Amino acid sequence: MTDTHEHAHTAEHEHEHEHEHVRGPKPSRLEAFRARKDHYFGHDPHSPLDHHQRHSFAGLAYFPENTELVFVLPLDTGGDGIGERLRLAGSDGEPKEFDRAGRITFSVGGQDVTLSVFKDVDRGRYFLPFRDGTAGAESYPVGRYLDPQARPDGTLTVDFNYAYNPYCAYGEGWTCPIPPRENVVPVRIEAGEQVFPGHA
Repeated sequence: MTDTHEHAHTAEHEHEHEHEHVRGPKPSRLEAFRARKDHYFGHDPHSPLDHHQRHSFAGLAYFPENTELVFVLPLDTGGDGIGERLRLAGSDGEPKEFDRAGRITFSVGGQDVTLSVFKDVDRGRYFLPFRDGTAGAESYPVGRYLDPQARPDGTLTVDFNYAYNPYCAYGEGWTCPIPPRENVVPVRIEAGEQVFPGHA
């Protein structure tokens, strides 16, 4: 139920004008990622959207790209509770097991923020569920997810422009871990996916 940040080749669009081919700007990596995700949501039968939703789907809503919310951070593995296996509550009442891998600290608008990073017991991937000050009218009220990417030197790339909604944001029938209290912060993280229409 998590998205991977894949590299893909995106075709450049050409516009013909007065017998000349004028190349438009090449989409950024983030724009290309979002376009692929929109295509998946709108066309793939495995999309979290049902048939009727896919028929009227016009694309997901996002905050504008924010380069100030892209971080390369050390993972603090020395604090209390690190390595502890937790059972995060699920939206259906059934908990899911995660290991608390460590904590990251960064600054947003001059405010320091510390969040716990977990590891999915089943997949072994880093997982960052969080709820920030945009939750409600602007982003999914329950919270959002992010998959920090491990780097060779042991640090993590934490790019909030890739923050995404759990599948529960789109309809019924999905089981989604709820961000724990330690990852509920008042600061506004204005990046990534916004609330899905009809599920605010």
